[in-house]
Amino acid sequence: MTTHILAIDQGTTSSRAILFDRDMNITATAQREFKQSFPRSGHVEHDAEEIWQTVLATCREVMEKAGIEACHINAIGITNQRETVVLWDRKTGKILHPALVWQDRRTATHCMALKEAGHEEMVTARSGLLLDPYFSATKIAWLLDEVEGAREAAGRGELAAGTIDSFLLWKLTGGQVHATDATNAARTALYDIHKGQWCAELCDLFHVPMNLLPQVRDCAAAFGTTDPSLFGVAIPVTGMAGDQHAATIGQACFEPGMMKSTYGTGCFAMLNTGEQPVTSKNRLLTTIAWQLDGGVTYALEGSIFIAGAAVQWLRDGLGMIERADQSGDLARKADPHQQVYLVPAFTGLGAPHWDAEARGALYGLTRNTGPQELARAALESVCYQTRDLLDAMQDDWQSATDMVLRVDGGMASSDWTMQCLADLLDAPVDRPFITETTALGAAWLAGMHTGFYPKMQAFADQWKLERRFTPGMDETERTRKLAGWRNAVQRTLTGK
Repeated sequence: MTTHILAIDQGTTSSRAILFDRDMNITATAQREFKQSFPRSGHVEHDAEEIWQTVLATCREVMEKAGIEACHINAIGITNQRETVVLWDRKTGKILHPALVWQDRRTATHCMALKEAGHEEMVTARSGLLLDPYFSATKIAWLLDEVEGAREAAGRGELAAGTIDSFLLWKLTGGQVHATDATNAARTALYDIHKGQWCAELCDLFHVPMNLLPQVRDCAAAFGTTDPSLFGVAIPVTGMAGDQHAATIGQACFEPGMMKSTYGTGCFAMLNTGEQPVTSKNRLLTTIAWQLDGGVTYALEGSIFIAGAAVQWLRDGLGMIERADQSGDLARKADPHQQVYLVPAFTGLGAPHWDAEARGALYGLTRNTGPQELARAALESVCYQTRDLLDAMQDDWQSATDMVLRVDGGMASSDWTMQCLADLLDAPVDRPFITETTALGAAWLAGMHTGFYPKMQAFADQWKLERRFTPGMDETERTRKLAGWRNAVQRTLTGK
């Protein structure tokens, strides 16, 4: 008798395993961080083998914590950091180079050359994405060109490339399955989101052989079963979605016009636009929200590279706090008469600016500026960037009026930050009881496919509000603060 769904939530800084019971309540959680490598400015790498070992360890640990065995697990759902790519040998399993992380900017010159050659319009028309090093295509091309013998081996069909989800699936199934889901495929810039297949024209443009790439399936599908040697029995893997798509599902944003924003290392806002893709006028991304039973739901997405990472900078870079959850208390003590702006372009600026070469800047410093003001600036920067995304989305999709933003992720637990967000958005911000919405989305996909969990509407009916934050800031104050932010961003972009 199976009693649980196991969700694997493989993020940018840690891997987590979470067990959900039949009522979709969390039974146990296990988490392990792994090393972040920054070999050069703008370069970000992960050890894919270390990622795999943390995933394996947390899966075993969470079962031990819950006091259950693998035979009690109905199915596994996987959600993952998107765009990060791994290249490995199909026969030996050898990883040929550290994984290139979504934050990595080493292919900025390649992207700029393609853009100057006039290719971005075609890339956007097929993939919904822009020419930016954020996405996987130029990362894969870089690995093939820079790893000795890789391009030749790829030509012989000896190598596999994929995002973290497909790498984990390959490891979980003992090398038997090389597959991904439509949401992760849609983030590579190699996938035609309208035809629902890898695009030969895009693969040719980026010089990526199609034989490297995984099969693409629905988000809820039979992805394979785990090698029995890993957990003692074979467990079906039946759910898969990129982290932001899984969070959108976990937030039950199933109706067009519903929107969520996830605050992890970065911040990612996604607006459900229904069965028709919407082309952005404001350099937002058109993406697949999810694919079920062959049917695609689309979304507009805005990606902010630095959110929780700004708090990590306060903690690890400046040593101002010992724990991330101390940032809100510090910000609350800031001098209200000072207005310091942090533009956190540590790895470039994402939507709607898309400047890979921009770097972080502080404005408004005085002799009286201290840790409190810097903490407030860091947290406010996330709220300002979210406002930029919502403004762009409302302009792109005129039906998106009277928005209510559903929030999740680590920063959503900060009352100070969420109130600041509501104030600067001038819109309600809803925080659910279950803030582990990314893992919940992956778990629901897996359980829904096997019949362990209910269908979409019944799942949506179970979503529960924990707290609504309503705007309380004076309009004059909001206008003044937003004008200062836009001035700071413009100065950062122009260098003036």
